Amino acid sequence: MCGIVGIISSADVAPRLIDALKRLEYRGYDSAGVATLRDGHIERRRAEGKLGNLERRLEGDPLPGQIGIAHTRWATHGAPTENNAHPHTAGDVAVVHNGIIENFATLREELEAAGAQFQTETDTEVVAQLVSRYLADGMAPREAARAALARLEGAYALALLFAGDEEMIIGARHGPPLAVGHGNGEMFLGSDSIALAPFTDEITYLEDGDWTVVTRSGAEFYDGEGQPVTRSRKISRGAAYVVDKGNHRHFMEKEIYEQPEVVTHTLAHYIDFAKGEIRDGADKLDFAALDRLAISACGTAYYAGLIGKYWFERYARLPVEIDVASEFRYREMPLTGKMAALFVSQSGETADTLASLRYCKGEGVAIGAIVNVAESTIAREADAVFPTLAGPEIGVASTKAFTCQLAVLASLALAAAKARGTLTRAQESEMVQALVEGRRIFGEVLRSVQPRIERLSRELSQYKDVLYLGRGTNYPLALEGALKLKEISYIHAEGYAAGELKHGPIALIDEAMPVIVIAPHDKLFEKTASNMQEVAARGGRIILITDEKGARAVSLKTMETIILPQVADIVTPILYALPVQLIAYHTAVFMGTDVDQPRNLAKSVTVE
Repeated sequence: MCGIVGIISSADVAPRLIDALKRLEYRGYDSAGVATLRDGHIERRRAEGKLGNLERRLEGDPLPGQIGIAHTRWATHGAPTENNAHPHTAGDVAVVHNGIIENFATLREELEAAGAQFQTETDTEVVAQLVSRYLADGMAPREAARAALARLEGAYALALLFAGDEEMIIGARHGPPLAVGHGNGEMFLGSDSIALAPFTDEITYLEDGDWTVVTRSGAEFYDGEGQPVTRSRKISRGAAYVVDKGNHRHFMEKEIYEQPEVVTHTLAHYIDFAKGEIRDGADKLDFAALDRLAISACGTAYYAGLIGKYWFERYARLPVEIDVASEFRYREMPLTGKMAALFVSQSGETADTLASLRYCKGEGVAIGAIVNVAESTIAREADAVFPTLAGPEIGVASTKAFTCQLAVLASLALAAAKARGTLTRAQESEMVQALVEGRRIFGEVLRSVQPRIERLSRELSQYKDVLYLGRGTNYPLALEGALKLKEISYIHAEGYAAGELKHGPIALIDEAMPVIVIAPHDKLFEKTASNMQEVAARGGRIILITDEKGARAVSLKTMETIILPQVADIVTPILYALPVQLIAYHTAVFMGTDVDQPRNLAKSVTVE
């Protein structure tokens, strides 16, 4: 989750840029850099590792200048080296970037054929090289920036600095957030209001597709078609909170829509996108030597672990035992030296999970931790830490932490399969490619399904009970969907394995019972379709979440059918989590509940 900052002022900006970067450290990073204009020329200071390294570089080699951009980078393309650190330059332009330029290889090939010489391994450098080429063709900076933006595919937030122009920074957003801060005789640009909180509390958030020209006296905003637009200013409380809601009504909504970015960053930590393979460092536990794996967690994290069980057993042929953490240590499961235990927690402070970890550690079992807070107790006490790079999650109902946990578990299952010899190189490449391709469509799905889900949720908010059904990895997702709905809307909801319908729950089915069926058209689809027939025969109101093939195969009348793209099996739980989350969120909004802080719940449960 790279961080971006830009400042135009009447005093040297480098110290304030560094201060702003410190406030973005929560996003995660492995290198940092800053660029300013000095006598009209671009000068940079960059450093691998933490900001302290960059600060020491600046102490020994100060960087004057009253306009500048800065960056904290989390590596996706290219190693986390000083050379790959941002800002990147080409000719008379410097750029900082958050996101991934998906067509960078095509652009790089085109630019190299035209004589461009690349200095880094990053996808970001193509932006600088492309803008530089347009400048060389005689375009003004604004024209060059707009022409370059039109060529880019992927998700990005950008800030551009131009040699010889000490009055302008150009910013652009396509996916990752970007905000303009308004000052008195100075202006700011940042990934979020937290970075800008020391300087201003008056913020304008760019809409998706916007770009902006920031000058010392103000900012102009343009939409994706290049048309001038007006964007409202907001008073931010960024100094008081770790993050703010931006343009969203609730933190939960914001965090749902952050998932395309954070899942991508999480996958990039474990997968080499360029080579199409699992990174060597993903196998921190000796999976090849194990005869069993135990997984333990609480709440949503437990359901992520349950999906992980399917993956480890299917792909790595590694038997998995899974328990909710509050039960794990009390059933006295036999532990051996040939097993490992994996604990999943957003906060890394969950009391039951921590207690289970300590129980296993006391028995000499190797410990792995999937956590979102690298400094947490669970992370510190584990033998191997597998970070989820979700960033701060403020909403009590977990969303982006859940999908990032799934991304880690999918990666680890493939790493285990690779280590245990149950996955060929061709299969590894195919599975990795499926994950890489899958994460590209998450944002598109969020945008396309929201209107339909919003209409559905208005009607769903009138019911008192809801059932969720699923098979395979969609069974844990049914459990998670029911949990989400009940914890924020207070509607009673239950999730079941679809095959269990006849063993009791079918007694509840009548005209007042919506049944949400999660059923991509996979090898289990026909059996789930039979369960839908049983629901329909008893008057139940079916809400089907499937793909085009699944929708065509079902002739039943449904309350609603939500159609998603067809993806590989390993991707479906991550993708299908998105509409499940949106259903819970919009239903709760219509119910008028406190979405971010539902009654009786806390974000981190630190007592048993």
